[in-house]
Amino acid sequence: MDPRTVFIISTIMMLLNGGMLGLLHRGLSSDLQPAAKDWRIGTLLIAAGSILIAIQDIAPRWLVLPMGNGGLLLGIALYWRALRRFDGRAETAWIFAPAGVATLGVIWFAAVQPHFTARVMLSSAAGAITLLGAASNFYRGRHRSREVSRFAMVGILLATATFMVWRAAYFALDPHELHSILTPGNWFNTLMPLCAAVLPVVGTTVFLVLCSERLRDEWERAATIDFLTSLPNRRTISSTGITRFNAAQRAGTPFAAAVVDIDHFKRVNDRFGHDVGDLALQHVAAVLAHNCRGPNMVGRQGGEEFVALLEAGSMDDARVAAERMRAAIEDLPLQLKDASLPTQLPITVSIGIGQIAATDRNFEDVLRRADKALYVAKECGRNRVELCYA
Repeated sequence: MDPRTVFIISTIMMLLNGGMLGLLHRGLSSDLQPAAKDWRIGTLLIAAGSILIAIQDIAPRWLVLPMGNGGLLLGIALYWRALRRFDGRAETAWIFAPAGVATLGVIWFAAVQPHFTARVMLSSAAGAITLLGAASNFYRGRHRSREVSRFAMVGILLATATFMVWRAAYFALDPHELHSILTPGNWFNTLMPLCAAVLPVVGTTVFLVLCSERLRDEWERAATIDFLTSLPNRRTISSTGITRFNAAQRAGTPFAAAVVDIDHFKRVNDRFGHDVGDLALQHVAAVLAHNCRGPNMVGRQGGEEFVALLEAGSMDDARVAAERMRAAIEDLPLQLKDASLPTQLPITVSIGIGQIAATDRNFEDVLRRADKALYVAKECGRNRVELCYA
């Protein structure tokens, strides 16, 4: 099969993948759409560049070679930007520098001083630099998310960069200098468009899997995390509480639950509005999360009520942990930035603690005991910690 035919087949595959990504674009979440748009445009630019390179013997080389190589390199740079946007990284124009410099060089070695090897060296070097930069950035982003396909994408980027280096070395060391990558009878000319299609074809598939995994993670997070406070929600608290209750019951180890309720929260909403009420909830959630240490866990039960799961050695230990949370909230009032509101809004909480007992049948028994203790704390004046023994 001659190189031109391979280029055409590869280009068709790229266009099909780019079109598929375009069809799925609207189904992606808003935070993924900018990255997907860059990836789609990058794929189309690489396809367009491949077409221009494939017709270089029937069109002015001084025109189609710079445009073709420029399209390929710009497409790769857009892939890099797409992966940066996928990870939420800051925008930077430097990722386009290798493509710009190489395109200027190709213009010179196509229109002013034609030299095939020089063009190959320039475009290969720029492509390899861009791909290595993209691979490095995307690999470092592994700590931000747990997508399995991230490593597949890094592998594809590194493999394509390796091919670029090999391409430059092959043509630089080839004793029979070629004048075009369309020259028939050269095995590397046939192999090159196939290898070059790996990133826009296989890479696009991997990118779609990345988006799918990110959406799955977002759905899982939405099912387990309270949207307003970013704490575990009621469902998560319940399932974790059941797990810890069962483990404590089997092992005979201590376990306690604390129900935390914001004092006079309705007054906050009535006086300052629900926006300030939401700020108060977020503030209390942040303080609780900061002070709920070690294996302890805190989540939002609903409304102005939170639940902390405490692996305390005794009721006294549980009281100390709860008192630490209560005092931290009292000592750190909510700061308000609205000029029409007070600069500070003091907030206090009441906390009731229930500990596992031999007669308990399930986690709900511990939680009911904590609710009873919370009722006592409110009846005794609020802003205090109370315990309910079995």
